[in-house]
Amino acid sequence: MSPIELLNTHHLRKTQFREKVLDIFLRHDRALSHRDIESQISEADRITLYRTLRTFEEKGLIHKAIDGSDKLKYALCAGHCDVHAHHDHHAHFHCASCGQTFCIDEVQPPGIQTPPGFVVESTHLIFNGRCALCAN
Repeated sequence: MSPIELLNTHHLRKTQFREKVLDIFLRHDRALSHRDIESQISEADRITLYRTLRTFEEKGLIHKAIDGSDKLKYALCAGHCDVHAHHDHHAHFHCASCGQTFCIDEVQPPGIQTPPGFVVESTHLIFNGRCALCAN
């Protein structure tokens, strides 16, 4: 899907900046930090990028890729997320060598039973190791 199609699907106003940010996500098969994106857009200011990422997350375009590191990263949603709910409950793989984080859509966090009165709002399943490039 193109950046314009994604913006249309999620009922977002089309701007050059939003298109550039989405194009960056579409060109990468890994999660991206604020700095990763900022370094690829010459006219990026931090506040505009922060607001764009927040809007994309709220609308179900991207999700936080929790990887256990101190950097917040985002990845494109699989396509079935929207403004009402994120359905990207899957594992993330964090490479200890290069620091990249990848979505592992095929692996879901296990169901858990909580004590009475507890409500689980999110779970994070993180694999740490070396990615295919670093393992060789």
